[in-house]
Amino acid sequence: MKGIALISGGKDSYLSALIALINGIEIEKTITIKAQTDSMMFHFPNAILGSAVSKLLGLENIIIEESEFESSISEYKGYRLIAGAIASEYQKTRLERLCLENEIIPYFPLWRRNQEDILREFMESGSEGILVSVSAEGLDEKYLGRRIDESLLNDLKRLNLRYGISLVGEGGEYESLVTFSPWTGMRLQIMEKEIVDRGMQKLLIIKSYKLIKEY
Repeated sequence: MKGIALISGGKDSYLSALIALINGIEIEKTITIKAQTDSMMFHFPNAILGSAVSKLLGLENIIIEESEFESSISEYKGYRLIAGAIASEYQKTRLERLCLENEIIPYFPLWRRNQEDILREFMESGSEGILVSVSAEGLDEKYLGRRIDESLLNDLKRLNLRYGISLVGEGGEYESLVTFSPWTGMRLQIMEKEIVDRGMQKLLIIKSYKLIKEY
């Protein structure tokens, strides 16, 4: 089974690709969308790091403009399209339409799964990641750079009860960046970063990094 995977650099697209690999799908390459600011379809902060996160999985990556996305997948007839869709009907419906038009098989392993279970599966896989964007009440600048771990999950559950935020950031409440994968033993080490304040939204921009082989 051959596949292509949409990789933003965040935990959901990464975990979906990891699940696909574990289940025997041969991912030929990953595609990172250089999204328009505040895109409704694709991850925006640090999206160019999708290439680095692909390397954490040992996969080749290409980066394309959002406007090129629909035409670029037409060459993958018969492949599986792997994506990290969880609850967005808009995202899922658009991707399914593109798959149907191009005779591609959609593969969305996280769709409608319990959100706490998704975070736990990410953590229990041995993968690591941090928050790189916050955009919701209760999530302020101090959450930038926070590791995805049990402590963060407990905080998110508390904020979910108080403000109704999505545990996985499905509503744009936060965005994440994967920094380690047990699949290859590779780590993304951040060398230089910058916080950008956009009012309600705070961004942690990664300005330089290096990849380190840990085992």
